[in-house]
Amino acid sequence: MPNGSLDYHLLYRKDSKTLDWKTRYQIALGAARGLAYLHEKCRDCIIHCDIKPENILLDAEFCPKVADFGLAKLVDRDFSRVLTTMRGTRGYLAPEWISGVAITAKADVYSYGMMLFEFVSGRRNSELSDNGAIRFFPTWAASKIAEGGDLLDLLDPNLEANADAEELTEICRVACWCVQDDETRRPSMGQVVQILEGVLDANLPPIPRALQLFVDNPEHVVFFTESSSSNQSSQTKSNASTASSQNQNSSSSTKSRS
Repeated sequence: MPNGSLDYHLLYRKDSKTLDWKTRYQIALGAARGLAYLHEKCRDCIIHCDIKPENILLDAEFCPKVADFGLAKLVDRDFSRVLTTMRGTRGYLAPEWISGVAITAKADVYSYGMMLFEFVSGRRNSELSDNGAIRFFPTWAASKIAEGGDLLDLLDPNLEANADAEELTEICRVACWCVQDDETRRPSMGQVVQILEGVLDANLPPIPRALQLFVDNPEHVVFFTESSSSNQSSQTKSNASTASSQNQNSSSSTKSRS
């Protein structure tokens, strides 16, 4: 893909310009449409199982394509769950993967929510500080959302507070709903699309229990207060299969076998 993978532009930016807010929002919406198509429109439900910035490829117009289906699972429409070995990437794994229960498409929803937090902050959700303490952005974000704080405090400092306040609120609320511990409380990707399109409103979400543990024990967490750079390298999966987002009002289209 002409613009490589999302992580290169969002998280590393060594040779690329900072993605402005409008572009980030459109990528988030396009990726949501692609996942909604995979989950709800194909003949079988396709659970991607590894949603993360590295697997969102960008074309010349920064239109997102959901990529790399090497870990994907097909679920017949007569069933809602599939039992499989744990797969995916640490930091984006839903709790049900750890518990070993059969998964649903809501596992992808959780991963998407974790990725949304990175759209806001412009950095990895979880990092280690120099003294070994964990920096975990979703905890800080969830607290800000629940307390009604200024969400611009969460925004990537490289954006210099240039973001649509309403869109920022919607993305933060959607992210928090997507990472709820109980999968039944997470929205479907179709609902996520409707919220980001402004068709539905997202209510104020509760702080997920897993994140609440960090809130109750703040001494174990160092919140992001300064911009930091990551020395990890990004890798574009150029030979990955792709599924584009489908929307009649945009140039993005999903190509998946339905």
